[in-house]
Amino acid sequence: MLPRGLYTALAVCTLAFNVVAGMRRPHLETASKRAQERARDRVLEATRPRPSPRQSSNTSSPFLNSATEKYVVKSLPDVNYDIGEMYSGLMPIDASNASRALFFIFEPTIGAPSEDITIWLNGGPGCSSLEGFLQEMGRFLWQPGTYAPAENPYSWVNLTNMLWVEQPVGTGFSIGDITATSEEDIAQDFIKFFKNFETTFGIKNYKIYVTGESYAGRYVPYISAAMLDQKDKEYYDLSGALVYDPVIGQFVYTQEEAVVVPYVQEYNNILNLNASFLAQLESLDQSCGYAALREKYFTFPPPGNQPAVYFNYTSEANCDVFSMIDNAALEVNPCFDIYEINQQCPLLWDVISFPTQLVYTPDGANTYFNRSDVKAALHAPAYVSWSECTNSAVFVGGEKSGAYYTGGPEGEGDLSADPIQKVLPQVIEATNRVLVSNGDFDMIIITNGTLLAIQNMTWNGQLGFQTQPATPINITLPDLQYEAVYAANGAAGIDGPQGIMGIQHYERGLMWAESILAGHMQPEFQPRVTYRHLQWLLGQIETL
Repeated sequence: MLPRGLYTALAVCTLAFNVVAGMRRPHLETASKRAQERARDRVLEATRPRPSPRQSSNTSSPFLNSATEKYVVKSLPDVNYDIGEMYSGLMPIDASNASRALFFIFEPTIGAPSEDITIWLNGGPGCSSLEGFLQEMGRFLWQPGTYAPAENPYSWVNLTNMLWVEQPVGTGFSIGDITATSEEDIAQDFIKFFKNFETTFGIKNYKIYVTGESYAGRYVPYISAAMLDQKDKEYYDLSGALVYDPVIGQFVYTQEEAVVVPYVQEYNNILNLNASFLAQLESLDQSCGYAALREKYFTFPPPGNQPAVYFNYTSEANCDVFSMIDNAALEVNPCFDIYEINQQCPLLWDVISFPTQLVYTPDGANTYFNRSDVKAALHAPAYVSWSECTNSAVFVGGEKSGAYYTGGPEGEGDLSADPIQKVLPQVIEATNRVLVSNGDFDMIIITNGTLLAIQNMTWNGQLGFQTQPATPINITLPDLQYEAVYAANGAAGIDGPQGIMGIQHYERGLMWAESILAGHMQPEFQPRVTYRHLQWLLGQIETL
């Protein structure tokens, strides 16, 4: 998550159902249906929960011991079904000092037991990873606008042991003095925390996958690189990484300003900006040099490294086309959501109260993780006032959460180099299993901006992708989430394959995935697509 100005609450995940039509010969249709049924059965089997050790005395857990018993979560308020095996609480960064600690939720896989662990980090900086737990890939989801939590058939817990961590210090329930001045500092805090977590839960020699979204596009590569630098596969066997809609390059310039005008031209049927304003934008796109930058460097392969240009709001305010568009979009649609541009009014109630600047909360409703009964159930510090994104700085010398801590002249606080310069190539070259993805309905991190950043990165001996991404992502399975719902209402089969839902491209250890009909929080908006992303990351499939 990456707040910028006043944005509306997130909307309920919108699923598109593309039903395959057309005449087929009967025997081919039958064979196709049988193949689909077999594939569906395999996924259904993977999603079938196993009993937790608290429900079955015959089942033992490798994670339950005298040290972890205090972290056991027995139930959660308003979650009216078995939550399975779950642990949460504060884990010290330094084993000898409990005053600085990161808050976590850990859910062992409900599929076949596995010796891997997937870490999830939200962004901000200073935004809680409990959003990922409750609204993106957890075992149950409480989406904006919904009355109660619902089970998630596309939970990542089906495939891997999942660890959500609120970090850096100052985020969510995590406690302690703010000491970080760089991504390197944050990474060192994290790997110390993680080793303490592994030691406590008896985890060794597990394959580790680090994942996240938005500003975690900086966290994930730096933490992954720090694990590699330990040269200790017993505790830090990094095997891959994944980032959604990530801050990886010159964020404001490359991933917003340089690509936003053609983005608006493509999606103006949604934004509905008037012709005179569009003409003004097109003129600025030329005069500010954005069009020329794209023409030269948004090519496959790229001709060379892009110029080191940093956008300066003070001296070049007339070139801040991104803010102009954002303001104009809010005039047309007062509920405009920069994280998913197709959202409309009314504002939806969100149990995690995001964004904090503009929140609709019905009478009697409260922010879920700030409720005293929820804090008690999760072993969270009762004295902490939880918010989705902290209003304080999480970097020494930085501004409040959500400020642009990108390295270079336009930011302060996090002065670390952009990930594409060193740490992201390091992770790709060490694992050959890194996925970078962007959702097309996201305007705060624009798809072609992320791809433009990749074209400025050298890894495994070459600069950028040599071939333009073009291979489709075809979702051929039915929608498990709504299959029973439609059947019960006399519409069996309408939950069929989505069809083409994105573009994939793999070169030299890096998988690129463009997601159609997805906003910034991809697992929330397109869970079926992101489920495939995780399967690829874990090495279970080789294409998306």
